[in-house]
Amino acid sequence: MSDLYLGLDASTQSLSAIIIDLDTRKVVYDISLNYDEILPHYGTKNGVLDHPDPQIVHSPPLMWAEALDVLFDKMRTEGITLGNIRAISGSGQQHGSVYLKTADTLSNLNPSKTLVENLSGIFSRDTSPIWMDSSTRAECDEICDVLGGLQSTASATGSTTFERFTGPQIRKFYKTQPDAYNNTAHIMLVSSFMASLIAGKVAPIDHGDGAGMNLMDIQTRIWHAAARDATAPDLSHRLPSLAESRTIIGNVNPYFVDKYGVNPNAQALVWSGDNPNSVIGLGLIREGLVAISLGTSDTYFGTMKNCQTDPRGEGHVFVSPTGDYMTLICFKNGSLAREAVRKSHGLDWDGFSQALQSTPPGNDGKIMLPYFEPEIVPNVLKPCVHRFDLDEQDTAGNCRAVVEAQMMSMRIHSEWMGVRPSAIYVTGGASVNPEILQVMADVQNCPIYQFEVTNSAALGAALRAAHAHLNTSGQNTTWENISKGIAEPISGSVVNPTKTAVYDELIKKFAECEQIALGK
Repeated sequence: MSDLYLGLDASTQSLSAIIIDLDTRKVVYDISLNYDEILPHYGTKNGVLDHPDPQIVHSPPLMWAEALDVLFDKMRTEGITLGNIRAISGSGQQHGSVYLKTADTLSNLNPSKTLVENLSGIFSRDTSPIWMDSSTRAECDEICDVLGGLQSTASATGSTTFERFTGPQIRKFYKTQPDAYNNTAHIMLVSSFMASLIAGKVAPIDHGDGAGMNLMDIQTRIWHAAARDATAPDLSHRLPSLAESRTIIGNVNPYFVDKYGVNPNAQALVWSGDNPNSVIGLGLIREGLVAISLGTSDTYFGTMKNCQTDPRGEGHVFVSPTGDYMTLICFKNGSLAREAVRKSHGLDWDGFSQALQSTPPGNDGKIMLPYFEPEIVPNVLKPCVHRFDLDEQDTAGNCRAVVEAQMMSMRIHSEWMGVRPSAIYVTGGASVNPEILQVMADVQNCPIYQFEVTNSAALGAALRAAHAHLNTSGQNTTWENISKGIAEPISGSVVNPTKTAVYDELIKKFAECEQIALGK
């Protein structure tokens, strides 16, 4: 019988599971259950509750727990040999928080009842603020001021304070609901809450997800005393311990053994956030490997050995499950900007590609700053498209300018890492466009590989489970061995740089144009 490893992902809209068989290097089970569809009685839309204030975005933690029951029941009824699972880990949407009155129930779950029935009355707060919540600007400013400002906060915790981060959310809870805060014994993340259910005890928060709270010292990987005290009083005994991503909490909760037939000796690992898990699921296991997701927003994931933080506070630094550091930089004007240019010139995507083909690398010095929507990196509050030596009616010039701008912005705004990419794995809708990939390769001066991604966070969790189980059982293995044949780019998909010198010059002009546009 093959040894199987289960990775779960409690994302915003769904609970996913991937089971891998390392002997065959195959994913043997892959499923995603949409909360709105399987649990309509919670009244969520896209996994979140409606609220009259659009800045407040919460989800019910009971929904995530009930989805676990639905998932394990489905795996059992579909004939998955849960008795062969050797280890379980998982991923949770980063920054969401869960508030419990007590954790005593976790070790005494009754398998004749559902998780919802078992957890009745356990919460001091019925709903969980998640990463989409933007209602804590005042609390962000308060914490940031105590820690000495933007640069000091980023240097201490890995990121400056952001509305979605957990520390400011905890502070708002303490300020607005002091009685409920005082009635809270345990504050968990989505990841550690779900891990606590699987393990039957309060799970630690791993370093990767802890780094997304504005509460962990990014260098020492312990709770940052000043940040903790600036957040809320008596917080230290409400937070669980911090732990490495490979930490095994214990054997799986007997609830899942008795109810669903899970292997009683299966190891329950700490969970991590979706971004750290995706680093593993995308194979970013050594310094210099980068993944770029070309989606509605464009996202840049990078791996680095030494901790560097962004003095401008634009990028985030988390801890990778490998023990290294990872960065996440989000550019809001991704496909939003590419589509705006395409539509404004009446092109389909083939026409857009032809426009790129018809223009020279460097675009004869024509520059666009494509802030069609407020931008995150760099921080631009109001939409405004800037053109330098570029006519708005120049169809081909505008098509090339928007793509070159996006790639040069990524290069400029990742320089604080101190690590140039040696290879880039690219995902997302635009990753099928060879002309866009060629611009990326030339600007970044490194090979680009297409990466086919399905549930990268769940896959990363399954690989983490395998890595921890094998190493704790004496079968020492490396991340390279774990990832081989599973978390690798599409064979033969490489796009090599051909025209790099022109961008080494153009990027200087682009940086100057950006400073002008930002009023600097």
